[in-house]
Amino acid sequence: MTACGAGRGSSPVTAGSPGTAPVTTDSGIPVQVVYTAGDLPGGEAALARRLGLPGEPPFTRGPYPTMYRGQLWTMRQFAGFGSPEHTNERFRFLLGQGQTALSVAFDLPTQLGYDSGDPMAAADVGRVGVAIDTADDMAEVFDGIPLDKVSVNFTINATAPIILATYLVAAERSGVPYHALTGTLQNDILKEFLARKAYLYPPGPSLRLVTDVVEFSSRELPRFNPISITGYHAREAGCDAVQELALTMASAIAYCEAFLARGLDFEAFAPRLSFHFATTLDLFEEVAKLRAARRIWHRVATERFGATSPAAARLRFFSGNSGTTLTAQQPLNNVIRSTLQCLGAVLGGAQSIHVMGYDEAYEIPTEEAVTLSLRTQQIIALESGVTRTADPLAGSYFVEALTDEIEARARELMADIDALGGAAAAIEAGIPQRWIAESAYRAEQQLASGERPKVGVNVYADCGGDGPAGPSAPFEVDPLVGERQAERTRTRVAERDPRPQISGLLRLADDTRAGRNVMPALIEAARAGATVGEMAGVFRDAFGEFTEPAPW
Repeated sequence: MTACGAGRGSSPVTAGSPGTAPVTTDSGIPVQVVYTAGDLPGGEAALARRLGLPGEPPFTRGPYPTMYRGQLWTMRQFAGFGSPEHTNERFRFLLGQGQTALSVAFDLPTQLGYDSGDPMAAADVGRVGVAIDTADDMAEVFDGIPLDKVSVNFTINATAPIILATYLVAAERSGVPYHALTGTLQNDILKEFLARKAYLYPPGPSLRLVTDVVEFSSRELPRFNPISITGYHAREAGCDAVQELALTMASAIAYCEAFLARGLDFEAFAPRLSFHFATTLDLFEEVAKLRAARRIWHRVATERFGATSPAAARLRFFSGNSGTTLTAQQPLNNVIRSTLQCLGAVLGGAQSIHVMGYDEAYEIPTEEAVTLSLRTQQIIALESGVTRTADPLAGSYFVEALTDEIEARARELMADIDALGGAAAAIEAGIPQRWIAESAYRAEQQLASGERPKVGVNVYADCGGDGPAGPSAPFEVDPLVGERQAERTRTRVAERDPRPQISGLLRLADDTRAGRNVMPALIEAARAGATVGEMAGVFRDAFGEFTEPAPW
């Protein structure tokens, strides 16, 4: 049994105390006791050139001149479970509590292109997100929600083009024109191959579908972000902050090269690129990482791709606070963890933030938990004072030195990935996956040894009770949701007119094999009542399914 206040028999040490091991950030960057101007390359004069002003290149201090004085970040609690009606109810609840945008979680069958009635889907319908089988389901998710007034984020990748098509049909039915829609489609398939593994088709065809979405969106969805280039899942899988940044930028380069090869104009698509980073618990390292990300992207956009407009080199990002930092032990401690992560995202200049529920380590968050997460954002926004000035940590010798160091280390890793042939080639060779696994193993060793303290887990784990507990009644998904959803889909399939549905799927198959952009055919098929599984099946027939080789 771990003693109260001890971690594996040892007490947590004070950073920098005599006789202790070297003090580092979570990514292993050494931390000095004190920083001065001498720790900045070129001193304070050179720092001014690296910083610029908020809203000006290289955007270290933020993408917009007034930052949160002009507009707060959008507050998106990631939500979705059970049936479309269940998710619609949760969305309405969150909007009623002051949430300013929506973020949709999809169940695994939807993510992997299976309808709810498929035997492969039976155990997972509605479990980790909402079940979407047809455009009717998507319309029900947003019933009564004005799609021309609410920005919507879709966390979906392998089936992203299909989900976008169902959303566009739902918008048509509610009378909202495409050009009025705002939001973001994650649509980052490389990170699935890299970390999360919810892919369907081989890398080449998968990248083609991503490009189809971006090409279509550049014409039809002027206010919509067609891709969110994501380091979050690699971070959740175990990589450190430097690796997260490098892998995200390497993926961005790979996508931009694919879009340019299609004949798209960088100045046209780059302003709609969105990024997605994790924000974990090492507060200053996370802030420095986010500031370094903007500087690196500015360099990539201008030097590698020749961007001339500020909008094409301005990085905007969504911060998802880290679920892997939360604990099932003493779950109310997670409130403090999530607050620190939200603060880090704000100090780092996020355009959109999701804060984890304190119970997210072991269940779908309750209404109480998601409300508290939303209130966390609102209190930081309205009561803490950190939104009153842009980049309030600018000029801190520590933060600036850390920003410089993270940038330098990330660029070294980016060069390594370039030498391997780029992100796609490196992923196919399994090399970044090995980096992530090795980093995750080191972190777990540090937790097991007590070198990395975790309150309630390896320190202060047994102090005369279980510590702050969570709710006594855990959240439960309706156990019959899968059966009901499957039956509803069977009924809709039986009642639809088969002629336009068959025509839509035949057009989709023809366009897929001919190399034409598949989005118009997907919209036609979704409009005719084709299911997610049927549309995904067309791609399966054309591309096959991908099985990842062992990276070792």
